[in-house]
Amino acid sequence: MISKQLVKKAVIPAAGLGTRFLPATKAVPKELLPIVDVPTIQIIAEEIARAGIETVILITGRGKSAIEDHFDVHLDLENKLLREGKTELAQRLQETSNIVQIVSVRQQSPRGLGDAVLCARDIIGDEPFVVLLGDDLVDSSVPCTKQMIDVYNKHQKSVVALMEVPPDEISKFGICGGKTISEREIELDIMVEKPAEQDAPSNLAIVGRYILTPRIFELLEQTQPGKAGEIQLTDAMSRLMKEQGFIGYKFQGNRYDAGDRFGYLQANIAYALKRPDIAPKLIDYMRRIVSERS
Repeated sequence: MISKQLVKKAVIPAAGLGTRFLPATKAVPKELLPIVDVPTIQIIAEEIARAGIETVILITGRGKSAIEDHFDVHLDLENKLLREGKTELAQRLQETSNIVQIVSVRQQSPRGLGDAVLCARDIIGDEPFVVLLGDDLVDSSVPCTKQMIDVYNKHQKSVVALMEVPPDEISKFGICGGKTISEREIELDIMVEKPAEQDAPSNLAIVGRYILTPRIFELLEQTQPGKAGEIQLTDAMSRLMKEQGFIGYKFQGNRYDAGDRFGYLQANIAYALKRPDIAPKLIDYMRRIVSERS
């Protein structure tokens, strides 16, 4: 049994090149692409803050300094907005700077998710932490991170977020299997990275939320690079599962893959429909488009 510790820090790997969104991401980090008018990474930071975590370790790479700038104070712009009477907009900028405390670490080369997590080792130290992928959005009344922290506190084991996927999408995800211990909790005994449908232990896919114990760092150091020279986080998690146990959690909420072009459009529509200033016009527009195409 792992000694009882609180989850107080989060890691957001954000060093990827964002090639699926070229040419838009040639000069703009994919994590800053907006969902309506809020950058994807800000939505994730807000989830972290709502879960009670104050410190975020941002793993960046070359050309990603704009992400740090986004969360920094911009007094000149704030003062300009205040002089123009745009108080509400100035307040929104101030709130962005105060969402969480950002600590930035540079990943020298994109060597996979496992290597990105390993970059946070010195700052995390000997405590559990949460990892959130920079393009995975979960819209839920109780933040997905908070749901997972509650599961970690209950079991004192690492936790991974799971969702059911259709058979034709199994090969796109890490897939888990194990013994059901409650309606949403599974004691995992297998993790397979992107298996063929016929080889998958279930249809439960890993999505971009993990709570990991610090033992993961030693296991990542021992993990050999796989395809394209990348260190796979799933490989180290599988070993951690065998050593300490691992809980799979079927989270409550709607997940959007904002790193996929169609998923990004879905997220924009879903979040826009939650906005009273936009939703009525958007609904009318979609009805008109559907009518014209039918």
